[in-house]
Amino acid sequence: MDAIFDLFSLLGGSARTKLLLLGSSDFRTEEVMDRARSLQIEHVSPAELTRRGISRSRGPADGNEASTLALLRRWFFSRKPDAGFVLTDFPATLLQAKVFDEWLDARGEEIDAAVAGSGAAGPVVGHYRTLGLLVEGACAAR
Repeated sequence: MDAIFDLFSLLGGSARTKLLLLGSSDFRTEEVMDRARSLQIEHVSPAELTRRGISRSRGPADGNEASTLALLRRWFFSRKPDAGFVLTDFPATLLQAKVFDEWLDARGEEIDAAVAGSGAAGPVVGHYRTLGLLVEGACAAR
């Protein structure tokens, strides 16, 4: 678990931290989530936004990438710019990652890091690795 705390210490451990958790949940991403909750950082995922009733449409459950993008766009542009978040299950595709980058640019924001869980899409992982945002080794096995 020390590796997870090292991740947050690298990022300053602030409630303004903006993280992406790529791929499916595993013990590493669960530890990140536990730490994020302790810092009171908002956890966001397309499934959670649908449950909250933010979207009146069917949302990402229908498998439509446009619906997922619309749902997350609504959340992203309605939040306070300095508020931190941990975003899971998004971006799941390279297209979503590039669109998310455009949203960040439009608001003059940056994410602090991306952490790849098991099953993370290779092109998405490669995208964040190329940008220098992929944290590798900080979430190594205990």
